[in-house]
Amino acid sequence: MNSINLTTKLGALTLKNPVVTASGTFGFGLEYAQLFDIGMLGGVVVKGLTLNPRPGNPPPRIVETPAGLLNAIGLENPGLESFLRDTLPCLKEYNVPVIVNISGNTIDEYAAMAAGLNESGVQAVEVNISCPNVKQGGMVFGTSPEQAAQVTAAVRANTALPLIVKLSPNVTDIVTIAQGVAAAGADAISLINTLLGMAIDVQRKRPALGNVFGGLSGPAVKPVALRMVWQVSQAVELPIIGMGGIASSQDALEFILAGASAVSVGTGNFINPKLTVEIIEGLAEYCREEGINDISDLIGAAWRRQ
Repeated sequence: MNSINLTTKLGALTLKNPVVTASGTFGFGLEYAQLFDIGMLGGVVVKGLTLNPRPGNPPPRIVETPAGLLNAIGLENPGLESFLRDTLPCLKEYNVPVIVNISGNTIDEYAAMAAGLNESGVQAVEVNISCPNVKQGGMVFGTSPEQAAQVTAAVRANTALPLIVKLSPNVTDIVTIAQGVAAAGADAISLINTLLGMAIDVQRKRPALGNVFGGLSGPAVKPVALRMVWQVSQAVELPIIGMGGIASSQDALEFILAGASAVSVGTGNFINPKLTVEIIEGLAEYCREEGINDISDLIGAAWRRQ
C-alpha cells in the first residue's frame, strides 16, 4: 500500500487528517508553531474568543488531579477585534485550517461573533455552549436543549461558515441536546467539554481553585467522552469531533471507532507538545498494519460490529 487517505469531512470543511487541537489547550497556535510545523495538523481550534476582551477568573486557575487537570481560566482572551487584527494574519501563514471557538454572555453576542468572522478567512466556527467556568453564557446555554438550539440557530442565521457546536457533558441526556443543535442548523458536533469538578487545598483548608469549581479534563474523562460519542453518533447524522483524555493514537482510534469523524487533543498537549503529530503518524501506521486504505472506513466501526 503506497498511501493512506486520512482526509475527513466536517460538513463542508475537509481536513487533511482527523487530528485537530482542543480550544484552550493550544493557545492561538503560534506558541506551538515554534516547536513543530502546525501545517501538518488537520486544523487548529484556537483559544476561546468573546466579543470583548475578558480578564478571566481569579487565580489559582489550574490544579492537577491524579488523572487529569482542573481548570477555571474563565475564558481569558483579548477579544475578537484583537484576534482578527493581531493574531489571525500570522496564523494564516501556516497553511492550516483555522477553527474559531466563540462564546458569549447572550445569544446576541454569539450572533455578533459569527457575523464578525464571516469575511475573516477562517475555515469554521466552533460554538462554545459548554464552558463551566463562566457565570454568564457558556454551560448555561449548553444544558438546556431549547437554549442550545436557540444559540445554534442565531449563529446559523449569521454565518455560512461550517458550524460546529461544542457540547457539555454536564447534562443528563446528551442525545437530546445534540438533536436540538442538529435541528437548529449545526454542521458538526464537538464532544466533550470538561466535566465540572473541584479540589480542596488541605493546607489552606479552602478550595484549591479561586473559582471553587473548575473543568476536569485529561485521562479521567475519556470513558465519559467515549460513551457520549458512541451515543450521539448513532442518534444524530452529523460528523463528530471526539475529545476527552486523548493521549495516544490508540486513544484517538477508540474515538473514531466509536463514531467520531475527527479527534481533538487537549490536555495531552501540555504533557507532550508534539502529541498531535505523533497521533497523525500513529493513525497512518495503524491503517497500514490493518490494510485499510481510507481512515473513514473506521468511523463508527465499533458500533456497527456490536
